Amino acid sequence: MQLLEGKKAAIFGVANDRSIAWAISEALHGAGAELAFTYAGEVLEKRVRPLAEGIGAHIILPCDVTKDEDIEKVFATLKQEWGGLDILVHAIAFANKEDLSQAYVRTNREGFHLAMDVSAYSLVALARHAVPLMEGRNGSILTMTYMGSEKVIPNYNVMGVAKAALEASVRYLAYDLGPQGVRVNAISAGPIRTLAAAGISGFKDMLHHVSERAPLKRNIDAEEVGKTALFLCSDLGSAITGEVMHVDAGYNIMGM
Repeated sequence: MQLLEGKKAAIFGVANDRSIAWAISEALHGAGAELAFTYAGEVLEKRVRPLAEGIGAHIILPCDVTKDEDIEKVFATLKQEWGGLDILVHAIAFANKEDLSQAYVRTNREGFHLAMDVSAYSLVALARHAVPLMEGRNGSILTMTYMGSEKVIPNYNVMGVAKAALEASVRYLAYDLGPQGVRVNAISAGPIRTLAAAGISGFKDMLHHVSERAPLKRNIDAEEVGKTALFLCSDLGSAITGEVMHVDAGYNIMGM
């Protein structure tokens, strides 16, 4: 029997076939889970739909996580089609490009609110709608973060602040939802060449820096994040909640 046979998983945040969310999707699908996908806008739909259909997904829905009505429609469809939900993967983050290139102190109120809304509050909003569908199913909620939440990463700026809020949300949600049997965790992945990473100035230098200094002397790949996600979302991680698990070749342990 496969680890996730009979399980239902909703994936938010696939951008293309090189995204971490897609690597997680492949790992969950390979373990037997049935998947549903969302996309934000027509451009992303053109990338997400072929991938989703390629692994037999039938639920592929639009969702702007800054709009409560969009979130409500997604979970109403999941309830109607599946009757319940076992796994929620939140791999959504966004900040204005200028806020990732200028000094953090220059972040304006609108840019700060946008980064926090999309990158942090959206986890709370999705979890609130997912939990009723996870009743009696030992549900698992997983989000994606980065070490820029803990340490200063040049040019990560407001996104680092948003990720710090996201990680705090993981802990508070784990506390809130634990009595209902729902686990909430985060993976803090090392730098990987993705569409999101392309927006960070100096990203190539970041890759080189990490590969030189990480204990394993290399960068990681998205497949390694997918395998960790499978562990956390399956019964293998049944006693783990409220954690931020680093998948970064050990880079986070280094002081100098």
